[in-house]
Amino acid sequence: MPKRIHLIAGILSPLLILTFFTATVLVELLGSHAAVAQLKALIVTPGLWVLLPCLAATGGSGMFIGQTRKGRVVKRKKKRMPFIAANGLLVLVPCAIFLDHWASAGIFDTRFYVVQALELLAGATNVALLALNLRDGLRLAGRLRAPAPAAARPS
Repeated sequence: MPKRIHLIAGILSPLLILTFFTATVLVELLGSHAAVAQLKALIVTPGLWVLLPCLAATGGSGMFIGQTRKGRVVKRKKKRMPFIAANGLLVLVPCAIFLDHWASAGIFDTRFYVVQALELLAGATNVALLALNLRDGLRLAGRLRAPAPAAARPS
């Protein structure tokens, strides 16, 4: 059961962050201030209420599964997780809340866009790190083959 939870939550987490990221970019480029405010509200509620449990389930089940596993791939995954968690809790969540508050008040000033840029950068970073962990997890599960060493590749 922990493996199934880890797989589902581990796929949903980066997909949710990527959805928030893509929607933010699209609404900022094509939408009105009212659309931005509505999106920011949706990212906070219900978005964070879905994302945070997914991230917690991914991390918790991964720690459980990884207790007995050894090796470089497991070590890399475990090394990334504290950064992913800190980035999410200390950067992404506060940014989402501040942006929602400011957008709902109609405050679209320099401060809003600086925080928006920080949120997009942090979100892209977490998507990349979660994707790397997903790739390594698929390798550990035998569902994805590791690339051949450089010396063994034909030129």
